[in-house]
Amino acid sequence: MSVVTIPVTEDEADIRLDRWFRRHYPHLTQGALQKLCRTGQVRVDGKRAEPSTRLLPGQAVRVPPIPQANKPAPAPAPVVSERDAREIEAMVVYRDEQVIVLNKPAGLPVQGGPGITRHVDGMLDALRDGSEHRPRLVHRIDRDTSGLLLLARTPGVAGKLAAAFRGRDVRKTYWAVVVGRPSPAEGVIDMPLAKLGAGPGSLTVAAERGEEDAAHALTEYVVRDAAGRKLSWLELSPLTGRMHQLRVHCEALGTPILGDPKYGGKTSHVEGFPDRLHLHARALELPHPAGGRLVVAAALPPHIQDTFRSLGFEAGSTPKPKRS
Repeated sequence: MSVVTIPVTEDEADIRLDRWFRRHYPHLTQGALQKLCRTGQVRVDGKRAEPSTRLLPGQAVRVPPIPQANKPAPAPAPVVSERDAREIEAMVVYRDEQVIVLNKPAGLPVQGGPGITRHVDGMLDALRDGSEHRPRLVHRIDRDTSGLLLLARTPGVAGKLAAAFRGRDVRKTYWAVVVGRPSPAEGVIDMPLAKLGAGPGSLTVAAERGEEDAAHALTEYVVRDAAGRKLSWLELSPLTGRMHQLRVHCEALGTPILGDPKYGGKTSHVEGFPDRLHLHARALELPHPAGGRLVVAAALPPHIQDTFRSLGFEAGSTPKPKRS
């Protein structure tokens, strides 16, 4: 064993030194790394560094001799069925070397859970395209919500995108068909939310300001079209990312989302229209990890297309992805 110097790659930009070591030397404990930093054995560009130091591409990390742990043989990548591979491939609306964007169908869970064996996360190995890295989910949408789902193709990209979501630098646009017509026709719903219960059956509820455990929640909305006072097409932009935020905020407006009995009760059912959630993640605008901004849109699922046709709502064509 000897001292080695390892360059920081583009994919490792802005990660902490301790996380960099976790990738390259997963058996090295945090305590051992802290001792190596404290004694000056680990250096970045020849200078002492703390475990919390942020790294930049092109920097050189000096690594002292580190005993190798007895590593178990790597587990083989899960086998994705041909059916699931075809389905996940059909969801892809954009891909490049850093990201993949899917248009998830309504009814397909994003991740597993009690009683859930088939989900998006279980299909992602089919999108490796020969890479050593498995695509990673960057955010989530509900099982019954259709639309855009963003994936990172490497751990470094996942970190950058997660930071963009935390920093509110991602613009999310949803379309919903709601029962009734909001008044005024546009505005901002400023209503804190709280979680009631735990587990798959838990609810998110509107809360009083200052209530313990209540989370700040903001949603912009505008009425795009309406069929009298019966049903309306809303464009929703969540400015915060709370569980079931849009569903609760629409119900709080007095206009629950069509096909959402969990939050709208019996009023979410309208005779002649599908009893399926009419909520669609229509568009994403975000900073691309390699520079510029990426704008992607997703076509409506069949049940919402049918409802739009019945109501005479004109969605227009879905624009092609654009990176500028």
